[in-house]
Amino acid sequence: MTAHSPTSLSRTETLSLLSLTFACVVILTNTFQGDGEPLIASLALSGLAFAATFAMIRWLGPTFMKAGLKGVDMSKHHRKEIPECMGAICAVVYLLVVIIFVPFPFYKDIVAATSGGGNRDVVLHVEHVQQGRFLHRFPHSKLASYLSAIISLQSIAILGIGDDLFDIRWRHKFFIPAFASIPLLVVYFVDFGVTSIVIPIPLQPYLGELFNLGPLYYVYMAGVAIFSPNSINILAGINGIEVTQSIVIAMLLAINDALYLITPPYPHPATDSHLFSLYFLLPFLGVSFALLWYNRYPARVFVGDTYCYFAGMVFVVVSILGHFSKTLILLLIPQIFNFVYSVPQLFGLVPCPRHRLPRFNARTGLLEPSITPWTVDRQPKPPIAWGLKMLHNLRLLRVTLDGQGRFVETTNFTLINLWLVWRGPLREDKLALELTAMQTVLGLFGLFVRHGLARVVFKEDNWGITGRW
Repeated sequence: MTAHSPTSLSRTETLSLLSLTFACVVILTNTFQGDGEPLIASLALSGLAFAATFAMIRWLGPTFMKAGLKGVDMSKHHRKEIPECMGAICAVVYLLVVIIFVPFPFYKDIVAATSGGGNRDVVLHVEHVQQGRFLHRFPHSKLASYLSAIISLQSIAILGIGDDLFDIRWRHKFFIPAFASIPLLVVYFVDFGVTSIVIPIPLQPYLGELFNLGPLYYVYMAGVAIFSPNSINILAGINGIEVTQSIVIAMLLAINDALYLITPPYPHPATDSHLFSLYFLLPFLGVSFALLWYNRYPARVFVGDTYCYFAGMVFVVVSILGHFSKTLILLLIPQIFNFVYSVPQLFGLVPCPRHRLPRFNARTGLLEPSITPWTVDRQPKPPIAWGLKMLHNLRLLRVTLDGQGRFVETTNFTLINLWLVWRGPLREDKLALELTAMQTVLGLFGLFVRHGLARVVFKEDNWGITGRW
């Protein structure tokens, strides 16, 4: 923020954003010299998305605060109110960009399908002219996939904004992403429809090479759609963690896509699917990096639930319509662990406070694990008490008992609190950095499993070789 006005861009920021905008517009214009060059156009639009998001967060922050969309950063000595729900700006800019991008991947097909449209290479015979345009040659299935993705992302953005406005309880909103995924599942059924999974080699003598899950496969994909947005929202509570984990996952997915574009044979049978994925991931990275500038430690804005749901649904969109949903699961290992670890509190086996973010120690300036207190009148039942003590012995929880063996307090069941149990009190920025590094290492391991270890239990990997996983 500038010293003279917290809502205005500095001279350096203004010149930088104008330069980026000009360069992106020039690149975007030049793409029409060929066949649209959709990947280059997507990169240029991603740059524009970054510039627009960066500026709009600065300009609209006070407006959001006047509307009551503000919060207090509890993990600071000087607790001041800052704008909240900035993820809504990211979602709106992102949706506008992907809508503007629609003509680019279909530019060549639009030209061929509209009686030439200025394309002198297209020769129309008389009988074809009399029959009208070549609409049967237009890739309607690809356009349907793209538009269904936009509908799902719009739906989840509405859910996120509603949650930020009305603070909906998690058990009421948990299954709503499944409804937002319906357009994706319908298009998947019509366009692709594969519901078979490859059986690992050791099990093939008993189950065969392929096993058809039928309708259960759609239940599985709906489950992924429910889990991904909620998992980003659950792993939260410190500056920057929602955005950084999303950026890491998006970049790893982009790397996975690039493997199919730069490795022979080319074009790979999955090229179109992974190009489709990049078209959605690149603008997402553009708006996310702009948001991270403000949300990193010390945060000047909060992302809100809108960003968490929106980010998770972007991953669902690219993984389902790109046909690599199981790869996404390998990149969500920390989120899966965090959810499983949180189950005792999420399902009421252990009391769950409204917020489980780490506790700020004002004396040391460090974050410590937050706790759930137990009273003499409210003690865990024997099976739960035994489980809590076992987790404590395994260093998966910190339990405090009084002299009579009664529970005094237990740390909250989140990965962030567990990390503080392992590492001890940490500064907030260092904690976020370590968790991001952990997400990156586990994500790279997931890609290694996907393209390396997969060949141990399957006959082939579809990177460089046609096949399914």
